[in-house]
Amino acid sequence: MAATSPSLSQHSQSSLTDSPPVPKLTSIKALAAELSGLTSIPSGYDFQTIPNIANDEAFSEADHESIPTIDFSLLTSSNSEERSKVIQDLSKACQDWGFFMVTNHGVPESMMKEMIEACRAFFELPDEEKQEFEGKHVLDPIRCANLYPPCPQPELAMGLPPHSDHGLVTLLIQNEIGGLQVKHQGKWINVNPIPNSFLANIGDHIEILSNGKYKSVLHRAVVNNKDTRISIAMPHGPAPDAVVSPASELVDSVSNPPAYKAIKYKEYVELLQSNKLDGKSALERIRLYDIK
Repeated sequence: MAATSPSLSQHSQSSLTDSPPVPKLTSIKALAAELSGLTSIPSGYDFQTIPNIANDEAFSEADHESIPTIDFSLLTSSNSEERSKVIQDLSKACQDWGFFMVTNHGVPESMMKEMIEACRAFFELPDEEKQEFEGKHVLDPIRCANLYPPCPQPELAMGLPPHSDHGLVTLLIQNEIGGLQVKHQGKWINVNPIPNSFLANIGDHIEILSNGKYKSVLHRAVVNNKDTRISIAMPHGPAPDAVVSPASELVDSVSNPPAYKAIKYKEYVELLQSNKLDGKSALERIRLYDIK
């Protein structure tokens, strides 16, 4: 999840306009200072010119659209029926949503809060100190941290544009401020995580490995005009030199041929990093045919 300013997040990208270029900012802290006190955002930061970021697609906050929840403790239950049930629930969550919440995972809540506060402290450092930890590559751990400062016109901006993640699975934690949305059945759904839970989403390489049975899903981050949101998105992928392709057990040359080219993980990440964040464009480059 990486991009550069001009943006409203450490990892967002703005749209191109006919306006003069926005001055290059060295950090999200500088951007937040620039926007402080303004009632409108500079045109160079507009993600779209028509108010309401969801103007072209349905948007839902209904309770029945809540993403699934997986109780991690049941995966190690001594009760075989409980284990079987949660494994089936996990498979359904991956197939239907590509997103789910993980509860009872064993990570202390105090540790999760300390991670968020450590990120907050990092973003508050002077620019010259932050540059000592600057991540140049999308796999650098420092790039897992995201800061979304308040925006005077959130209806025109985007914290992070729609995209899917590289790797097998991404685990995300955040402070108490919402902003993550997932696309489900053509609608953008607000993700309101249970306290002390992890958010998990399927990455592009699970889609490749499963030959499209489990699909990575588009998600995005929106901003607000009051509060700062902090999140930590931790992608988990194979070894950099590992070649990922559809699993041989899941394909055959007649009824279910491989739908994706084999590619080294690091080469896929480099492909992703060499292009702007744009939906599932990297995955489309290695797709051999469309999957229903």
